[in-house]
Amino acid sequence: MQDSRLSSHKEQNKPPAQSEHGRFFHWLDRRTGIDALLRAALDEPIPGGASLAYVFGSGLLFLFLSQIITGVFLALYYVPSADHAHTTIAYITKEVTAGSFIRSIHAYGSSAIIIVLLLHITQTFLYGSYKGKRELLWLAGCGLFALMLGMSFTGYLLPWDQKAFFATTVGTNILSEIPFVGNALKSLLRGGTEMGTLTLSRFFVLHVFMIPALIFVFVAIHVYLFRKAGAAGPIQGDAATLEKSAEPFYPRQVLVDIVFALLIICGLGLLAHYWPVDLGPKANPADTQYVPRPEWYYIPVFQWLKYWEGAFAVMGILVIPGLIALLFVALPFIDRRGERRPWKRPVALAIYAIIFAGLGVLGGLSRRGDLLDPAIRSQFARQRADVDSFMKAPFEPELAGSSLVAANLALANPLANQGKAIFEQQTCNACHGDSGIGTAAAPKLIGVAVKYDNEKLKALLKQPTKKMTDGGMPRVELNDADLRALISYLDSLK
Repeated sequence: MQDSRLSSHKEQNKPPAQSEHGRFFHWLDRRTGIDALLRAALDEPIPGGASLAYVFGSGLLFLFLSQIITGVFLALYYVPSADHAHTTIAYITKEVTAGSFIRSIHAYGSSAIIIVLLLHITQTFLYGSYKGKRELLWLAGCGLFALMLGMSFTGYLLPWDQKAFFATTVGTNILSEIPFVGNALKSLLRGGTEMGTLTLSRFFVLHVFMIPALIFVFVAIHVYLFRKAGAAGPIQGDAATLEKSAEPFYPRQVLVDIVFALLIICGLGLLAHYWPVDLGPKANPADTQYVPRPEWYYIPVFQWLKYWEGAFAVMGILVIPGLIALLFVALPFIDRRGERRPWKRPVALAIYAIIFAGLGVLGGLSRRGDLLDPAIRSQFARQRADVDSFMKAPFEPELAGSSLVAANLALANPLANQGKAIFEQQTCNACHGDSGIGTAAAPKLIGVAVKYDNEKLKALLKQPTKKMTDGGMPRVELNDADLRALISYLDSLK
């Protein structure tokens, strides 16, 4: 009887049987302490409970991870050189399955990061979440802001099309206005005085390795300081009440963050599917007609710099923006009051609103100026037509093989070899490219002899059509012998 009671007691105190999943998690936890880590991450108390106001930080982290994933895919095909960069992007856009879609998500993701980042800054400012013992948290956030802008700037050049080349040229030229060290900084960033393969290589290293590594470091610092300081919570309510209404990060806030991430995914997916990002013709440094414009979030800065020229350029480029940036970074050290309610901080809110309104006005003025200038409007139309034409054209692989064939034919044919020298002496390659492969300024000449016979080519060279002259084609003034040699070389471009 006594043995029976002891057996029954043991059965009652026996721990419940664990599932395979439970046993594996227990095994993993004993070796990694993952249970404590998850509890520390998910049981974070949120004063006032879950709220949509807290989704922007998580949204930024999701977007950054999305940029990494899509960026890794793009990097599988990309070659950071002036000869191959544009061709590899064209291959991704036109040939790779879902390549255009993924590239578009990456491009739109860059803009989405800026939008969510501005929303996050606005929410932090309105809620006064930088107040209290959060100075270092604010500084880490400012560092992340600068790094995200750097990611956008360095990534903009990588497609190596007309827009990317000339917009980045303007951006790097601004550095030369900085006294004493400006030209050195520009040369360091470009890898020389001109934009070329070294520029692409440096921008690629910055965009893919150095800046993302710094972002990871700053994200870790930002999250640690946030957990150390705790969530700021709602702008109203005493501490005791907010503490009572606090709830853990999991499950409600996690669910809200997931819904926000899903909305971002859907938005990026719809944009990438219905409005894929274009790729323009390959960069042609000799094109003096191209009118560059930066990405939308740099347009206000672009317009601002127009008002500062000559000796005053340093004021508009360095002094005034530097003072504004310094005041922005030093905000938690300047505004030491504990008051967080927006309506109790009218001066701070007015300054913040004026700065953002000023950025909007500058962007509007830039757009208005472009629309009112007939020359710029006409050039924009030509540039848009060039982009549309390039996007509609089938993908053309690099013509290294064709160029080699043409070179060999020219060497085998003395007359064609002489014509090649004339082609280069007349700087025809400046517009039509080396070996006639074509550029954004002029079409390719490979196969032109199939389209036109020698007599027609001779007539076109001596008297170009109106379309050719409008595109910048001059009359070729050569004697008959040199003209025959040039036509012989064009005939070899097959």
